[in-house]
Amino acid sequence: MDDSAAPNPEQDPRPARTAGRPEHGPDGPDYPQHWEADVLLRDGGTARIRPITPADAARLVEFYEQVSDQSKYFRFFAPYPRLSDKDVRRFTHHDFVHRVGLAVVVRDRFIATVRYDRIDTDGRPSETGTDAEVAFLVQDAHQGRGVASALLEHIAAVAQERGIRRFQAEVLPENRKMVKVFTDAGYVQRRSFADGVVHLEFDLEPTAASLAVMRAREHRAEARSVQRLLTPRSVAVIGASRTPQTVGRALLRDLLTGFAAADRPVYAVNRNAPPGTELDGLPVHRSVLDIPGPVDLAVIAVPASAVPEVVAECGAHGVQGLVVVTAGYAETGPEGRDRQRALVGQARAAGMRVIGPNAFGLISTDPEHPLNASLAPVLPARGAFGVFCQSGAIGVALLEAGHRRGLGVSSFASVGNRSDVSGNDFLQYWAEDPATEVVLLYLESFGNPRKFTRIARRLAQAKPVVVVKGARHTGSLPPGHAVPATASGLRDATVDALFEQAGVTRVETITELYDTGDLLAHQPLPPGDRVAVVGNSDSLGLLTHDACLSAGLRPRTPVDLTTAATGENFRIALDTALTDPGVDAVIAVAIPPLGSQSWGPRPPGRPTGPDGAELGSDDPEIAAALLAAGERARAAGKPLLLAHLALTDLPGRLRPGGIPAYPAPERAVRALAHAVHYADWRRRMTAAEETARVPELDRIDEAGARVLVDAALSTRAAVAARTQPGGARVTLPDAEAAALLARYGIDVSPTLPAPDEESAARAAASLGYPVALKATAPHLRHRPDLGSVRLDLTGEAGLRHAHRELDELLGGAAQAALVVQRLAPRGVDTVIGATVDPAVGAILSFGLAGAPAELLGDVAHRLVPATDQDVASLVREVRAAPLLFGWRGAEAVDTDALEELLLRVSRLVDDLPEVASVDLEPVVVAPHGLAILGARVRIAPLPVRSDLGPRAMSTL
Repeated sequence: MDDSAAPNPEQDPRPARTAGRPEHGPDGPDYPQHWEADVLLRDGGTARIRPITPADAARLVEFYEQVSDQSKYFRFFAPYPRLSDKDVRRFTHHDFVHRVGLAVVVRDRFIATVRYDRIDTDGRPSETGTDAEVAFLVQDAHQGRGVASALLEHIAAVAQERGIRRFQAEVLPENRKMVKVFTDAGYVQRRSFADGVVHLEFDLEPTAASLAVMRAREHRAEARSVQRLLTPRSVAVIGASRTPQTVGRALLRDLLTGFAAADRPVYAVNRNAPPGTELDGLPVHRSVLDIPGPVDLAVIAVPASAVPEVVAECGAHGVQGLVVVTAGYAETGPEGRDRQRALVGQARAAGMRVIGPNAFGLISTDPEHPLNASLAPVLPARGAFGVFCQSGAIGVALLEAGHRRGLGVSSFASVGNRSDVSGNDFLQYWAEDPATEVVLLYLESFGNPRKFTRIARRLAQAKPVVVVKGARHTGSLPPGHAVPATASGLRDATVDALFEQAGVTRVETITELYDTGDLLAHQPLPPGDRVAVVGNSDSLGLLTHDACLSAGLRPRTPVDLTTAATGENFRIALDTALTDPGVDAVIAVAIPPLGSQSWGPRPPGRPTGPDGAELGSDDPEIAAALLAAGERARAAGKPLLLAHLALTDLPGRLRPGGIPAYPAPERAVRALAHAVHYADWRRRMTAAEETARVPELDRIDEAGARVLVDAALSTRAAVAARTQPGGARVTLPDAEAAALLARYGIDVSPTLPAPDEESAARAAASLGYPVALKATAPHLRHRPDLGSVRLDLTGEAGLRHAHRELDELLGGAAQAALVVQRLAPRGVDTVIGATVDPAVGAILSFGLAGAPAELLGDVAHRLVPATDQDVASLVREVRAAPLLFGWRGAEAVDTDALEELLLRVSRLVDDLPEVASVDLEPVVVAPHGLAILGARVRIAPLPVRSDLGPRAMSTL
């Protein structure tokens, strides 16, 4: 493909560099360090994209020598066997503004390059044009790996940053692969054909189609990278010791019992082993380089000081992935964090992904690819759960809890410090894995919350995702977890909003994690929240009924079959409940029938269960009735679950029928409530795809608002704020905030200053009575409890009297910043806010105003952009919402106007990412209309690159 107007670079009349522009290497002041990025390719391998500098001359020549004659012909439209010195200089010297070159690097070698040159409307070199010519060259051995697609995303982002709005390219018709790279990218394109060449033009502004293409490629690459880790053809344990009790030796034994039994090679590596040493029947190699065959996965259990050399050897041998169980990295402090960054950079540069360091390991129960590259002594049973955790101790607990319940896993990962492969990668994989039906996560931190939300939301529409989130109240991070500073302080309310919109089910404990997962994996999703309770214990039925009410479910009066109930009585009652169209789920409650051996004294030495119940207690008739009912429940699309006491063998009998059994009614009800909520979310998502929308609103002036924001960011105060700790957020003066909000149809009730009685009287006369007089000083704002507001002032005398009162009470009118405002109609005081969380994005918030709501944290959140259905549910989600809808005979307020205001705020922060926060308080919602009595807007400059840019792996 041609990268210039002239096919032959020797004949190109343009200068080798733009006059007056310095050329710097990676250590120079103008080198754009932020353009460097690690990327995942289509096959799951890694590579690094970075700017090309003069120091790359030898790499460029070597790269070009590996390109076939045909690819060179496609590139230059003529035979071009080698690059001249002039070519090399031209292709390695860039000004990083009008002329930019990027390379894809693996193992310190170029495998692809891309370059753009800025041009004017006539196609000539330019320093002011907004078009650029672009061209790619990919080594033949790496074509088909998605290299050019990744390069296009990054060079397009670079070009946009430098003010370029459109790319042009010329391609030979027979170069179909390159034409496909452009046409599949999703940009708005124009194509023409002349003189035997296809001419392409495409705008660089991201479109819904281009973003969808980017996300789909990201999904495939990340899923494939995890699949490569879970299905290696061969594994080497590096650090396999002759001492039986060591970690390396344990890893080797675990691999031999599963992986090697599937007739796949396992290799032992120990640098200090004497020649001829064998471990567990395997010859020991002194280096991975000595292994005669390929190695797909290396499990590293050597001291941290030896890891860099081991990783280098793995890269040289072509290893695809690493499981690093070695500790001594970021969990030990700043020096360890530096070692961790170096480890990840070294591995990615060689095309490898990393589980760990400080990892517990990786497990797959696929019968065709069994893998136990972990410290778990036994390969878990095959099952429906994909399990991910960030803690080795919790990993052990999760595996043990699943084993105790008879629940297996499809795959399991405990990634330790999560330096590279993360939960997001596994979510991408489990979305495509048919063996995984439910995803269970234990998370202590988020590396990229915004991406987690996007991936989890797509996955949850097909498979349940259940999460235990550690550090709920403290927000502390475990040692070793590398996360952006923006993600380290996520408020728990933000996490809840993130989970809610993503359809993620949040639970409190590991026990509840499996309780909920068991139900979601083995029973139909409930079509509603109406619950029938059937059983042989009136007391246990009442406890279950009360638990349902507390969980927000709608239980029917329990059906008590009495303790004398037989299996046939259970069968009839369960069948009646399941066929009732007014029932969505059935909870069976059971205790041992009176007179059974379970009620008698236990013989000495008889084992007991966790609650003291006798192990082995059972009722086969009840079990048979439940199993038969389970089949009918599945056919009816209604979940059936059991709450029991002292029937500890019964869950085992029900396991083949997929009926979850719980030794306490509260546990059964919590699991069912989670399933009801998740099923409702799924239905809402399905309906939203057809009906939810972001409505078109009148009185929207985005261009005018952007002018105001740009002007505010150019002020001296805004420029000075950029150097202050904590960021560069600038609070707009009230008048400027009101003007900006007005551009989006958000009208703030005007206020006029009242520093003295005369000013107050003039202000009231201007606004018209009745008025309010209130303090607006920061320490008094929104504090009516301090007596800082006087309402219903209908005349000048009353206003003057109120002014004197507040002047004396608050220490002076000037200090209190008294203002006069026209009195709002009677209604319900509410608070609306939108805050841009750098880690998650913009969050829209709603609650009622006042101390009770603040004390109880009665605020609901949604991610922006919000749809009409989002804001409708937001208004109704707060616990005090009945006050808006006519509580105790009061007149309902205008929720339509309230929802429209929420949509306008959402639109504003979505259109203008420089708007860091909007606070409207109070917003008085009346039976007809509403009034905004206070507003605060803060703005901040955009970061150089955003999370919504081209695909790139974390660099933490």
